[in-house]
Amino acid sequence: MKPEESEKNALSRYVEVVRPPFWLNMFIFFLLGSLALSIWAAFDNPAGQISLIIAIIATPAISDQLSMRILVSENELRIGDAHIERNYLGQVQELSADAMRLARGRNADPAAFLAIRFWQPRGIKIEICDPRDPTPYWLVSSKRADLLSGALQKK
Repeated sequence: MKPEESEKNALSRYVEVVRPPFWLNMFIFFLLGSLALSIWAAFDNPAGQISLIIAIIATPAISDQLSMRILVSENELRIGDAHIERNYLGQVQELSADAMRLARGRNADPAAFLAIRFWQPRGIKIEICDPRDPTPYWLVSSKRADLLSGALQKK
């Protein structure tokens, strides 16, 4: 962890990491294992073994890349590499699974910022109140939408 990250964590109001579920990790490993099996069938044992080792190492790395970190501090909302000052945040709305499905589908605004993960059905919608920013809202997947919403609404 970088020194500036530890300072942010000390001042954070809310931290959440949305990780892929176990079944998705196993599906990724199944796909990579199938590729390793194909390489073994086409070439020889050492090539198959090397590709299987690569699949074993790559599965957690891919899972880590699919994870999304949400951090709410005193002054800022940070989701992955994206960040915005909290004074530009407007109304925060918790979304049920059905409301989230509509918000990221039929009712989506193409200019919105989407920090969504398909395996997480619930989330929040955060209105952006910055006249210089063309983004109308952020749509964020969250396992604990109620806690995230509460942390953003506290000033």
